[in-house]
Amino acid sequence: MIDMEWIRRCVREQGYFFSRHGDRERRNDGLTLEEVEQAIFTGRILEQYDDTGRGASCLVVGFTHAGKPVHVVCGRWDEGMVIITVTIPTLPKFKTPFERGH
Repeated sequence: MIDMEWIRRCVREQGYFFSRHGDRERRNDGLTLEEVEQAIFTGRILEQYDDTGRGASCLVVGFTHAGKPVHVVCGRWDEGMVIITVTIPTLPKFKTPFERGH
């Protein structure tokens, strides 16, 4: 299981990287690297995902300093962390940053 302490430590120590998909999604949503880090430092784990063949991962929800909600899916990679995807939560997938849509 992944916890926020480990995620934040990876970010503080620059022990993480973006997957190609994660970086593309971040740029598509107009998010900076700093905003993703802000969301992680203010965030909490919303969902934990079992190992689906690439290892366990989790969905972090947090906010930028400007109050923009951000979802970050983080996973373990060797000794560090991979940011699998980054999105701004919107309908229909999410009613609120914390609640899935129907």
